[in-house]
Amino acid sequence: MARLVEALPFAAFTVERNGRVRVFNAAAAALFGIDRGRAVGRAMIEIVPSVELERMVQSAIAGETRTRDVVLGSGARDRFVGVTAQPYEGGAIAIAADRTALLAAERMRSDFIGNVSHELRTPLSAMKLMLETVLISDDDAEARALFLPQIQNEVERMIRLVEDLLELARSESGTLPVRRERFDLSDVATSAVNTFAQRAGALGVELELEAPEGVEVEADRGALTQVAVNLVDNALRHTPAAGSVTVAVERSGTDALLSVKDTGVGIPFADLPRVFERFYVVDRSRAREHTGTGLGLAIAKHLVEAHGGSLVAESVYGQGATFTMRLPAADAQH
Repeated sequence: MARLVEALPFAAFTVERNGRVRVFNAAAAALFGIDRGRAVGRAMIEIVPSVELERMVQSAIAGETRTRDVVLGSGARDRFVGVTAQPYEGGAIAIAADRTALLAAERMRSDFIGNVSHELRTPLSAMKLMLETVLISDDDAEARALFLPQIQNEVERMIRLVEDLLELARSESGTLPVRRERFDLSDVATSAVNTFAQRAGALGVELELEAPEGVEVEADRGALTQVAVNLVDNALRHTPAAGSVTVAVERSGTDALLSVKDTGVGIPFADLPRVFERFYVVDRSRAREHTGTGLGLAIAKHLVEAHGGSLVAESVYGQGATFTMRLPAADAQH
C-alpha cells in the first residue's frame, strides 16, 4: 500500500496511530513545500504548522472521516488546500489538493452575479416606480415629460450593460474574432477623441490629441477603437471640470503605444492591481456621477491581450492616472 500511495499523481500521505508520518508522496511534498525525507517519522503539526490539519488527522486516527478546506499561510498569501482524511490501518490516510484558484474563481463568479443583479435591479426598480407614477397621474403631460426621458435613459443603460456583458463573455472565452488589417494607430486615437469631444466640452474637460501619423499596427481596427473609446470614457468619468484628458500615440522601439492620461484624483496604489476587474470601482462616490457599466476596462484589457499586447495602469494618487496600450508595431511583426 505504501508503494501505491507513493505512486499516486495527487498529494497523499499516511500517518501511524501515534500521529507520525509513515508515507509522504512526491505530490504532497510539492503541495506543502516540504522535503519528503524530513517528513517521514515526524508529527504532522511539525511538518505543516496547521492546527486545522492536525485536528483532521487526529479525528481520522480516532475513526472519523473528514473533508474540509485547510487555510495555509497568512493574510493576502493564504492558500486553501482541500483535504480528506479517513481511518487507515490503525492510523490515517489523507489526500489533498490546492483549491485556491478554484475558490477564487467561485468568489469572482458569485461577486459577478451579485453585481449584475444589482446593476439590473437598480434601473428596473427606478423604472417601475416612474411608470407607476405616470400611470396614476391621469394623463398628466408634466409627469410624462418628466419621467419618460428618465425611463428611456435607464433602458439604454441596461442595453449597454447587456451588450458589454456579451462582449466580455466573448473576449474571455477567446471566441471573439480578430480581423487584422494594417492601419495607423492615430486613426483610432482621433476617432475616440471625436466621439467624446462634445461630452468633454459639456463637462468642462479639455480633451487633447497627440497622435503623429506613421505609427502603424496590424490589428482589428474595430477592437482597438473600442479599447480607446473605453479608456477615454473612463478618464472623463474621473476627471473634474477644468481638468484635462490627453490621448497620445507614440512609437517605442518595436512597439506602438496608445495612452490616455487624465488629471483626475488618481488611483490609490492598493487599488491599481484591481482596476481591470469586472465592476470594480475605485471611487464609487465620484464614478457614479456618470454611470457606466463597470465593464469597460475589463473588456479593453481582454481585447488588447487578444492581440498579443498589454494594457497597464499607472497612477500617483492625487495626480491623475495613465492607461497605456502596448502592441507590436506593424513593421516589427515581419
